[in-house]
Amino acid sequence: MKCVQRQPKLSRSEELLCYARSQKVIQVNTKLLGMEGDPDLKFLLQGGELLKVRSTSWKKPRYLRLLEDCKTMWRESQKTFKTNETFSLEDIAEVRRGRQSEGLKKYTEEQAEGCCFSIMFKGRRKNLDFIANSEEEAKQWVNSLEKLISNINNLNSQQKTEHWIFTCLMKADKNKDDKLTQSEVKDFFRLINIDIDDNYAEMLFKECDKSKSGYLDGKEIEHFYELLTHREEINVIYGTYAKTAGFMSPENLVEFLMTEQRELATLADAHRIIDKYEPDENVKEKKLLSKDGFVMYLHQPEALVLNPEHKDVYQDMSQPLSHYFISSSHNTYLMEDQLKGPSSTEAYVRALMKGCRCVELDCWDGSDDEPVIYHGYTLTSKILFKDVIRAIKEYAFKTSDYPVILSLENHCSVAQQEVMAQHMSSILGSALITSPLGDSMPTNLPSPEELKGKILIKGKRLNKLEASFASEEKEGEDGIKKKNKLKLAKALSDMVVYCKSVHFRSFEDAKNNQSFYEISSFKEGDAIKLAEESANAYIRYNVDKLSRIYPAGSRTDSSNYNPVPLWNTGCQIVALNFQTACTDMDVNQGRFLVNGKSGYVLKPAYMRDSATEFDPITLTRGDWLKHKLLHVMVISAQQLPKVNQKKSSIVDPLVKVQVFGVPADAAEKETHPIENNGFNPGWNENFQFDVYVPDLALVRFVVEDYDFMSENEFIGQYTLPFNSLKMGYRHVPLLSRNGDLLPSAGLFLHIMVLDAE
Repeated sequence: MKCVQRQPKLSRSEELLCYARSQKVIQVNTKLLGMEGDPDLKFLLQGGELLKVRSTSWKKPRYLRLLEDCKTMWRESQKTFKTNETFSLEDIAEVRRGRQSEGLKKYTEEQAEGCCFSIMFKGRRKNLDFIANSEEEAKQWVNSLEKLISNINNLNSQQKTEHWIFTCLMKADKNKDDKLTQSEVKDFFRLINIDIDDNYAEMLFKECDKSKSGYLDGKEIEHFYELLTHREEINVIYGTYAKTAGFMSPENLVEFLMTEQRELATLADAHRIIDKYEPDENVKEKKLLSKDGFVMYLHQPEALVLNPEHKDVYQDMSQPLSHYFISSSHNTYLMEDQLKGPSSTEAYVRALMKGCRCVELDCWDGSDDEPVIYHGYTLTSKILFKDVIRAIKEYAFKTSDYPVILSLENHCSVAQQEVMAQHMSSILGSALITSPLGDSMPTNLPSPEELKGKILIKGKRLNKLEASFASEEKEGEDGIKKKNKLKLAKALSDMVVYCKSVHFRSFEDAKNNQSFYEISSFKEGDAIKLAEESANAYIRYNVDKLSRIYPAGSRTDSSNYNPVPLWNTGCQIVALNFQTACTDMDVNQGRFLVNGKSGYVLKPAYMRDSATEFDPITLTRGDWLKHKLLHVMVISAQQLPKVNQKKSSIVDPLVKVQVFGVPADAAEKETHPIENNGFNPGWNENFQFDVYVPDLALVRFVVEDYDFMSENEFIGQYTLPFNSLKMGYRHVPLLSRNGDLLPSAGLFLHIMVLDAE
């Protein structure tokens, strides 16, 4: 970095040394990425000037380029007092070409369409909007960034580790002489999240300093890297099964897969693994698997803790909608709290890209006869209804092909309801369901399969004999009861086909008077009370009718509630604030991690039977009771991120294993903390859990930074359904608080599931 940013003038020899070193760094990183000589990478390394857009009047030049680590972008301000900023390519969610962000649509003219592009970030970081000098240049930026991001994402765990460690080594080498002094080695350890005492650092340094020169270079740094990445726990496992001249033969590998991993493996499977993952061609020729190949295999998706057969759609998708849990969002338009936070179409994009299949639209009269969406009677910002519908149209089916439900909270006048209907009809077109499927009158809800690529409207609907308006007392989702003269536009009413909103009175009343296409919404307090006091009746009700649950109006901070008790009673549309990162959202993400991230998960058979006796609280005997013992050995973790980016800040990690499900299954156990080691902490601690209803259970692995003075700080987590666990030695990827993958970070566990009886 020092070589290319504007610094005090260097001598010619210093400039040449600086340039040579920067080229060496680039060469190593491009080789790791498999992009030697790539023109797109060369373009990004050279960079260029772009116009950054913040408002109609604020458009200023910014120089943007890729740093030598090939994963960090740097931009320079053109202010009098120069400032610069960096961001990691791993933090980018999407690069969009054209005027495809709220800012560019609002602050640029249509004729600039081809020259515009946006960098959209994960989490709450503000997007960057740019205008390039030409359409060709904008296309080059988008294509080059997408290509490099794809290459980085496609690196295996071992390659990501090499990339990261090499980058940290370069940072630790303060005088840029390609040598590491003992002091620089200590700094390097802090960069990779380890704090070691001086005696151990000196011992390690001396072990690597074979030349006795007082510094490490060349082969000595390679030896240092090997010591650093040595994993004794893997060596022990490999050594147990490497019975063929120190290597694993196909027969040895089959023995490992069947004995430890509990997989029905064949010699053909073993040959495929060796052909695919063995890095040494000489070893591969002999049909053997080296330790490096074994480590590489253990980091592959097929060998991780999540059953790879559950990553794609594997469930029956031809049953009625009411037979599925449906990923659902509340106040989808909000980016933050519901009192003064911003509303944004990006919030819809993020929810849909996470597989959400039911989004909420709070609709109010806007100026110029254009309906708006915001949290009424608050200071939250307003966005146009039509812009939201356009965003939904574009992103509804990028993550999942299965149907999206638009839950309308309608506060508009009849005139603007007509506008709403017109926008939905013209923008959504044939994707919008406006009449029942098939030629005959339906008797139950259609299936996700039948509704692929379709959008349904949930809202009020006029009966044939009703007048054009109805008077009713309604409790809004803000908790305020209002006497409304509800005037409903026929055009909007006619768009409500399978999700007609009705008030819930009782289970007995619903049994006699509520049709399958009528849906009731329950605020969380009412729903939890029903789940606790009438669980079986609630489950039976939810067999052929949809229930939508929403957070209490008192949650002005957009906090969430625990969705598990509602899933336990068969509620399908358990709506959460997707904009709020928390344990409840982690559990929600875990529930919908499987089945192709389709946003639909089939309920167990005993929750799809209207005569079921299942009660998650009393747990009387039945098909649901399948008592299992879950054994978890927490072995180690790798490359945990810092929670505080100060160089001197090192984490003290501990691991919690949590089980969510019916009350009898809820449990949590934790390891002891490891002091000052976020790079390769080891625990080797064993836990056992009783799981009585595995169909409804979820397992969450969470890593925290221990603090005896205050609350532990979150580092990363991973949640998945109990029935999707793979047994044996498994790596567990870790997700950030926002639900994004933490590069290189992970846990290493041994998992066993046994029948208790």
